[in-house]
Amino acid sequence: MVMADENTYLMFKGKPLLRENNMICYGDMNDKYILFLMILTEKEITIGKEPQKVKIPDKILGQILSTDINKPSHERMEKQFDKNGLYDALDIGMIWLEKLNNKETG
Repeated sequence: MVMADENTYLMFKGKPLLRENNMICYGDMNDKYILFLMILTEKEITIGKEPQKVKIPDKILGQILSTDINKPSHERMEKQFDKNGLYDALDIGMIWLEKLNNKETG
């Protein structure tokens, strides 16, 4: 799990961002929805002047989940998508997350 210190989480655009193994969770539990990303596959690339091989996320499954604990778990998924690359998955996921959270509050 990525943490800034013992009591605070890494923040991205004002919301907590956590990663543990192949799972990433983004959002505030006080909002109606959060973004959940699961890294399904990784690919190896070479970077740097002195070439090093690193693994980066490739296929990502994304879900927008309701934070309403009164709903059964199978009814909490509002939207599901898959993307190639973490950037694309986070980008589209944040768009849907903002749209759904604003729809519920506005």
